[in-house]
Amino acid sequence: MTTVSRLILAAVLIVAGGGKIGTPVLSVEAVKAYQLLPESLATAVGYGLPILEIVIGVLLVVGLLTRVAGIVSALLMLAFVIGIASAWARGLRIDCGCFGGGGQLAAGEEPSYLIDILRDFGLFALGVIVAWFPPGRLALDSVLGLTPSQEPDEYDDTEGDDEEPRQEEDH
Repeated sequence: MTTVSRLILAAVLIVAGGGKIGTPVLSVEAVKAYQLLPESLATAVGYGLPILEIVIGVLLVVGLLTRVAGIVSALLMLAFVIGIASAWARGLRIDCGCFGGGGQLAAGEEPSYLIDILRDFGLFALGVIVAWFPPGRLALDSVLGLTPSQEPDEYDDTEGDDEEPRQEEDH
């Protein structure tokens, strides 16, 4: 379950970051359209967000720092849900800019806030799954021994406290 969640989340983040990284000016414009951040911070977020999305996506694909990547992705998705809900509540008519583009909608275009919120909330749930559960056998974290094993080995008694000591009988 974690591996599937990891890969779905990774694919979405890589596609979203890839859609923005080639046109950073549009990414900045999309962030500014939300009218939530001061101009200088919105510019920094607009330039940095695509890079962050791609890096977190790659970490999820290979399963390295999986729980950290899960937490960061869940927080990103939660921020996106809050931003979109805020734009909707304030009556802004913008494209979310989730996969590139963004900014004010053209005349006659309708925002898809509910769909965007539901999608991002589902992705938030995947991020929580990735952060909460072990990364799985196909994760680099598991291969490198960076996470505790999922199943204890029935023959491994390294602590020696799982069994009661045998009493030798004296005959």
